[in-house]
Amino acid sequence: MRRLSTRDPGFAQAFEALVADTREGDADVSADVAGILAAVRAEGFAAVARLTRRFDGIAVSQDDVEISEDERARAVAEVPSATRAALELAASRIRAFHAAQRPADGSHEDETGVRAGWRWTPVQRAGLYVPGGRAAYPSSLLMNAIPASVAGVDELVVCVPTPGGMLAPAVMLAAELAGVARMFRIGGAQAVAAMAFGTPPIPRCDMIVGPGNAWVAEAKRQIFGVAGIDMVAGPSEILVIADASARADWVAADLLSQAEHDPHAQAILLTDSPRLADAVVAWVERLLGQLATGATARASWDRHGTVILVDDLPGEAVALANALAAEHVELAVAEPAPLMARIRHAGSIFIGHHTPEAIGDYVGGPNHVLPTGRRARFSGGLGVHSFMKRTTWLEAGPAGFAALAPAAATLADAEGLPAHALSIRIRGQG
Repeated sequence: MRRLSTRDPGFAQAFEALVADTREGDADVSADVAGILAAVRAEGFAAVARLTRRFDGIAVSQDDVEISEDERARAVAEVPSATRAALELAASRIRAFHAAQRPADGSHEDETGVRAGWRWTPVQRAGLYVPGGRAAYPSSLLMNAIPASVAGVDELVVCVPTPGGMLAPAVMLAAELAGVARMFRIGGAQAVAAMAFGTPPIPRCDMIVGPGNAWVAEAKRQIFGVAGIDMVAGPSEILVIADASARADWVAADLLSQAEHDPHAQAILLTDSPRLADAVVAWVERLLGQLATGATARASWDRHGTVILVDDLPGEAVALANALAAEHVELAVAEPAPLMARIRHAGSIFIGHHTPEAIGDYVGGPNHVLPTGRRARFSGGLGVHSFMKRTTWLEAGPAGFAALAPAAATLADAEGLPAHALSIRIRGQG
């Protein structure tokens, strides 16, 4: 774990290294994934079956790779009532939040009579990847599928690995609540390839979304252009900005909530209180021993955990936070509003002592699929708009054409495109 202070002579250089450390990029993974994609593209389902047997230890055929409605129903029946109620609450809140996001069509008419506008239409079929390796994540399915459903996507297709052939009941329930049409028991880069290229019975998808390991993320990167993707997601990140009003045990738990995801996850505390910093570090050590995920969280904390001390929290925190552009930013301060107003780069912001990031992961409403690796500088999280396309339209009419034609033809001449100019001038030749 690193401790930095803005008073240190070498702080600027150390902080620059921290910002540059996105904990991503493995040439071996890239080459491996390219080989998997090439095999699936060339051989179709035969390659998918072979790779699933190799990586997940199960045999699948074109007849049984799809999870049947009966299998899904039997799994759903096993979900404990408390888990069902929690997933139903989460689904309702996620749906309500995303329903308010749906973009509106629009148009305007100028003084020449030219009408122009835009309309939003959903993709036809979306492929959703749901992790199933380290753990089952029904919340990820809800966060990916519900915005697609709200957008009006015709068909939702899910690929979920089932190591050992076992289905995760909570994931099956989440699929039911989100309106997922079809589910397939495959995972890894081969699942992304199957949805991108279409390997019957797995249909070709227009959009592929969802988190996964480094192979899944790299597969999404490489198939972009064949299909759309939500984002290339890397290891989790959290930045907690805290002052002396924060409780050290709460802050420590919040940092560990992301550290437990992955040894490459990054948890950062930024504070102006040396006493709080010391207390948080002590609490992290105490809590690590209580977690079933302690080994993963320990690796993350030891390799990537960072505590940054500043002299002037309001004056320094915003610039540092914007440079880090973290996936999750918590404002555990007495007066969060001024900081909130000035933070420009963040995947999602969690305001006040009673808004831990974990609430947002499950039942808050906003999407938990967020940009990592400093990508919050130029992109946002998954939403209804992710599954929709904006199509513009233009209608000139005779009067509008007459008003615009001379300038358009002149510009075509200036760019050396005579057919462009001809298509305009020919309309004025009677």
